[in-house]
Amino acid sequence: MPKVDYALMYVTDDSIKDDNSFFSILEASLKGGATIIQLREKTCDTQTFYQRAVRCKEICEKYNVPLLINDRLDIALAIDADGVHIGQTDMPYAIARTLLGDDKIIGLSVSTTEQAVANDAQQADYIGISPIFSTNTKTTDLAKPIGISGLKKIRELYAKPIVCIGGIDKNNTRDLMDNGADGIAIVSAISKTDNPEEATRELKNILCKTGTN
Repeated sequence: MPKVDYALMYVTDDSIKDDNSFFSILEASLKGGATIIQLREKTCDTQTFYQRAVRCKEICEKYNVPLLINDRLDIALAIDADGVHIGQTDMPYAIARTLLGDDKIIGLSVSTTEQAVANDAQQADYIGISPIFSTNTKTTDLAKPIGISGLKKIRELYAKPIVCIGGIDKNNTRDLMDNGADGIAIVSAISKTDNPEEATRELKNILCKTGTN
């Protein structure tokens, strides 16, 4: 598998129903320096998800940036995405790997140190610590924010890339990178801004100053 840059992941905002706005923000994030994209759709039907995935892949390929699909292995397989991001209650890692093959990226959400040292996490290509801080993006099934102290504990136990998500913005990005994160995953700090491209670029500049990118 080629080396993956997890530094700045834009996770698409499924509250944006207008396709023109949705794809405009996606492309703005890529122009601003997003290094990997995760397509996350929790409310739409399968056909809409598939159609968005096809278009997302076209846009990501233009910028030579990997596209991950959140949860839905069927969508990932249908469009030949670069990989998936799965949660603790989604398809088991071993099954996902069998279906996708060894050349695809598989990330796994973790909320505790116990989950980070479990077999699935140790086999995954990266883990996503969720939530790292309090967030309004995901309003159900949220674990307690793990914070900087939790990140540091997991960093001691986990050798592969760690991506943090939840409540991240330009004010706390450096703290995360200084304490063991390999990347950040962003939703509203990009999608809810007046200028998503500039917001992404500002985050990217912070990452560059930490020596991450």
